[in-house]
Amino acid sequence: MGKNKLVRSLRRNYFCVSVVIFIFVLYLILRFVPIGGTFYLSFHQWDLIKPDRPFVGLDNFRKLTSDFRFREALLNTTIFAGVLVPCSIVLSLLIATAINSGIKFTKIYELIYFIPVVIPMVPASIIWKWMYDPQYGILNYLLSLFNIEPKAWLVDPTLALYSITLVCIWKVLGYNMVIFLVGLRNVPRTYLEAAEIDGASWFQIFIRIVIPLIKPIILYLVVINTIDAFKIFTPVYTMTVGGQGSFGTEVKVIAYEIFQNGFRYFKMGYASAEALILFLIVTVITVVQFGLLRERE
Repeated sequence: MGKNKLVRSLRRNYFCVSVVIFIFVLYLILRFVPIGGTFYLSFHQWDLIKPDRPFVGLDNFRKLTSDFRFREALLNTTIFAGVLVPCSIVLSLLIATAINSGIKFTKIYELIYFIPVVIPMVPASIIWKWMYDPQYGILNYLLSLFNIEPKAWLVDPTLALYSITLVCIWKVLGYNMVIFLVGLRNVPRTYLEAAEIDGASWFQIFIRIVIPLIKPIILYLVVINTIDAFKIFTPVYTMTVGGQGSFGTEVKVIAYEIFQNGFRYFKMGYASAEALILFLIVTVITVVQFGLLRERE
């Protein structure tokens, strides 16, 4: 009887079921075919021009172990993620908590902090690049008011990395804040009121009640921010690769190294090996983050 009802329901909703299946299959194709192609090319040598793709086995991966540029890019990307993720999570949580505390002009503050999210990264990076300009940038002008030497924000590779990190924190802060606000506004008021009656301080309520209740949101944002951090490309290319306005010194990150090897030096097999390593790193970090946060529940 139950099977007959299911069959009749599927027949009545044939079009909807067909659309859902089509979208699901299309998603699988768009998601896994590029991954499979990258996996295949990582074991081959291909210059994007010749049709020949000779099999080289693990040779691309062996070269990566002795590639100084790849190691530097991996280190820079790790530093970038290690600074971006905790800073953006903590700052956005503090901002969301302040806005959720009942201050005036809540909607205005939300709008101000969310504006960077809707600005495309390319024009935002160009604006920040001019702000970082060693001669005409507003940041060095502000430093000069306090008799501080001007900084080569995008010329010194180390300083450029942290300058880009600041831009990305500014860009992601509003998104994280909105997600945190959703979680904070869904914390039951009865829990907070009961804790206040028992004499708990604001800090104790925040640490022992609010944080555990929004832990799934924290996990989501940590994972999403980490994945985005390891994929960083646009601000690096726009702000530190020469040719876009003011001076800049190239900052090596994994995504930019993949782009260079694949589309500038035409070493697509080598670039695919780098992309596969990046995929594995992000996967492992995500699994570890899930494991650590679940252990603390």
